[in-house]
Amino acid sequence: MKGCEVRPMPAPRNYQTEAIIIKKTKLGEADRILTLFTPHLGKIQAVAKGVRRPRSKMAGHLELLTHSLVSLARGRNLETVTGSQTINSFLPLKSDLWLTACALYLTELVNQFTLDDTENYALFQLLLSTMQNLCLPCNRELTLRYFEMRLLEAVGYRPQLHQCVACHKPLEPVANTFSPGAGGMLCPTCSPGEYLVYTLSVNAQKVLRLLQSGDYETVNRLKTDAALASEVERVLGGYIRYLLEREVKSAAWLDSLREEIATGRPNP
Repeated sequence: MKGCEVRPMPAPRNYQTEAIIIKKTKLGEADRILTLFTPHLGKIQAVAKGVRRPRSKMAGHLELLTHSLVSLARGRNLETVTGSQTINSFLPLKSDLWLTACALYLTELVNQFTLDDTENYALFQLLLSTMQNLCLPCNRELTLRYFEMRLLEAVGYRPQLHQCVACHKPLEPVANTFSPGAGGMLCPTCSPGEYLVYTLSVNAQKVLRLLQSGDYETVNRLKTDAALASEVERVLGGYIRYLLEREVKSAAWLDSLREEIATGRPNP
């Protein structure tokens, strides 16, 4: 009818969504605030009431690093969890300290790089597939590097790795530098005078480009020695710290565990 205003239908009060539990915080005596990363709603906060009680039926389905189907009721400030069912508990990630640290690193990055209520389906799929891959035999370090590179692309910080970001000339197969502030590589002519740069060998540049353009199966077959792996980790970690303007807490734990594994003795 002419002149009639059509109002949108209100969102249903109760709904379900897949979610990966990426953070949990104690609330009161028995409750928790959960940070859920979902495929179509992005990151949302929800209260799980009574979940810390010993007899809670939902507790096992809402553990950290669990992929669940979660039932929610909309609230004024926070959603309320009304039910949950585990899809994948990722038990290998919870029974091995190194894998736990790897998975917590993934979820901390997702939490730090995303805003609430902003869909990022590609990032959800990346997180889910990386957690699945970590449960299987794989090169764990390269799996983390693959996740870092693809996360940067999913959140809008894809680094330029094929040409100099200053003069825009294709990079020669020589030692070039990576500038976090410029968001990519600099040739030897343009890098002098830059405050924060990482010098990269030709092989490290090849690995970075493969991480950016290759599929996971190809990356997982790549062979790298400790020095090359450290070089790639250093530049991606530095870029992430620059973008976040803070240290990544779980990255420090990973570094500590790496040292323990390398030396064969625990850090004091």
